[in-house]
Amino acid sequence: MAQNALDDRLAEQFEGDLHGPLIRPGDSDYDDARAVWNGMIDKYPGLIAQCSGVADVIRSVNFARENDIPVSVRGGGHNVAGTAVCDDGLVIDCSEMTGVKVDPDAQTAWVQSGATWADLDHETQEFGLATPGGVVSDTGIAGLTLGGGIGHLRCKYGLSCDNLRSVELVTADGEFLRASADENPELFWGLRGGGGNFGVVTAFEYELHPVGPEVATCLVFYSADKLTELLQAYRGFVATAPEEISSLVFAGELPDEELFSGADVHRQKFAIMGCYAGPPDVGEVELAPLREFAEPIADFSGTMPYTEFQQLLDEEYPDGMRYYWKSLYLDGLSRTAIDRIEYWAEAAPSPLSTVDVWQLGGAIEDIGIEESAFAGRHAPFLLGVEANWEDAEHDEANVQWVRDCLDDMRQFSDGSVYLNFPGFLEEGDEMMQTTFGPAYERLVALKDEYDPTNLFNLNQNIAPSEEV
Repeated sequence: MAQNALDDRLAEQFEGDLHGPLIRPGDSDYDDARAVWNGMIDKYPGLIAQCSGVADVIRSVNFARENDIPVSVRGGGHNVAGTAVCDDGLVIDCSEMTGVKVDPDAQTAWVQSGATWADLDHETQEFGLATPGGVVSDTGIAGLTLGGGIGHLRCKYGLSCDNLRSVELVTADGEFLRASADENPELFWGLRGGGGNFGVVTAFEYELHPVGPEVATCLVFYSADKLTELLQAYRGFVATAPEEISSLVFAGELPDEELFSGADVHRQKFAIMGCYAGPPDVGEVELAPLREFAEPIADFSGTMPYTEFQQLLDEEYPDGMRYYWKSLYLDGLSRTAIDRIEYWAEAAPSPLSTVDVWQLGGAIEDIGIEESAFAGRHAPFLLGVEANWEDAEHDEANVQWVRDCLDDMRQFSDGSVYLNFPGFLEEGDEMMQTTFGPAYERLVALKDEYDPTNLFNLNQNIAPSEEV
């Protein structure tokens, strides 16, 4: 932090301008306020502004810019890469801004940026409505949406960012703007998949769709002894599956004693998880083949409340565990690619880690690549490599496993990544240019217009042209 930011007088004046609390080192709630979901992240901000609304966000942005203070932006959820907090600088913390307003007639929802998908689903499901979100309910809406948003409804209704009607944000000069197809349309293009580069988003307006309150679901576990055959069968299924089905598969040990017993606890497993965005009775029939690839170890499929399905994975990702995730868009699931997926799943140093394959396509690819900044519409699958472990002494082995896996799997990809699973951003600008391709220069132009000094650089960063 710049020296003048440490001046007590400046901090006190700033605090007086805020409606929400300003938290400093030494305060009793400082350690709780700086802690984030990923236990690998241990940063010590100089100031944490817990914003109560847009006015606090504007004043925080102005304070950081005018005093040359590093700034990070925190929403309501995971931020696996740890960029929501920073050492020495100012955290603009929007996690207390969780309001949700649903218009059931217009089928829209206005949501503040500190909300989680659980907050949003709770309100929308009261009216039998939903918008595509994540697959863990305590994920924040903001980061997921700005990075694209791949969830359980994607093949029928697209990405989270595809369902935006409008966005409200504070830019680096402290200006409050609204972006939509009709108002600041170029900025709206960039916010749909370009990450948190262009300002602090304070609210999102989403389009809603009839979903629930109950949906047909699939969650089946097989032995990974025949992972190659299982992935080949899965590849064949998704090639002809209706758009109402969105599914993913994951492979790993997954030693959950509440779900499995005896030798099955520590057996390598292959799981299929999916949802049908339509009538549950039809969905049960359409999802049935996923449950019949082999004799399952366990099958938890069935019709259930949509909110319950959204929460099924929550306990598998507890606060404070150590996480390192990376991704690649795959150009297909060839036999060679499947063999390498099997190898890396078995090589994981932690029994809690998985190699995941997400089905894409459907409504995701129905939107033209020029209509939003999201860069993954061309790919039939997304590879996610999730290192999840408990002890710091195993950090190096788990991080290296993810990096080695990605290095190997690039032979089946154009090298582009999903911004919400970015690792720790060590690939920097090269990763972003590879991911966005020809659209990268269009994003740089937006950065030049709305954040030319790169105030918002603690993110999957698009540097302004003066820094490139």
